[in-house]
Amino acid sequence: MKSLALCLLLSFGLVLTQAAQAEPARVAAAADLKFALEALSQVYEKQGNEKPAITYAASGAITTQISNGAPFELFLSADEDYVLRLNSGGFTQDEGVLYATGHLVIVAPKQSSLDVDAELKGLQAALNAGKLQRFAIANPEHAPYGRRAVEVLKHAGVWEQIQPRLVLGENVAQATQFAISGSTDGGIVALSLVKSPQLANTVKYAEIPESWHSPQRQRMVLLKNAKAGAKAFYEFLQQPAAREVFRQYGFALPGE
Repeated sequence: MKSLALCLLLSFGLVLTQAAQAEPARVAAAADLKFALEALSQVYEKQGNEKPAITYAASGAITTQISNGAPFELFLSADEDYVLRLNSGGFTQDEGVLYATGHLVIVAPKQSSLDVDAELKGLQAALNAGKLQRFAIANPEHAPYGRRAVEVLKHAGVWEQIQPRLVLGENVAQATQFAISGSTDGGIVALSLVKSPQLANTVKYAEIPESWHSPQRQRMVLLKNAKAGAKAFYEFLQQPAAREVFRQYGFALPGE
């Protein structure tokens, strides 16, 4: 009987060990990475690895969740300041690495009457003519791309005019949805989202000069509880195959 009980316990322990090994890495990622990380996960899985479980949100919201004990293992932030803040609080293994620099665009549906251009002259003209009703950006309170969008609008000299017409997305992915769906006249969002093949024939956009806003330096980091699966995915994201995917989605890469 003791022998049978021991065998059952050993078998149960083996099942638990296998389940733990099979558990996907828990990744929290900034919303601007939605399409890029989906593509990266497919490449990673094709290499014979377990596909990670990815949660997308605004970087500030993720930082709050991690600070409150959310069990993520890897965090890809759209603003390196959040990673450095978590490191100062003792939540990460180190300061992580810079994985990309993001870019901003003004975007609108192809059928929109809003003229999109890099210097926002079309936006200014629409405001002056009273033709701009609603304009989307991410919430600057917790979304880095929202803060950069505010900087851009101030640089263009339209901030005071456009404020009453702003529609705020909880994150840059939601702001993009607002901007391209026709529920607003357009928006300022992440290049990485409008570069998605799914949107290629439905939107028009123009890249905004980098000099118009603070650098969108994006950093990733392993959290204190990161297991082998998360560490493997973290290493993969720094390899040439992954860098090429980031490049395809409009990111500038460190060292280039």
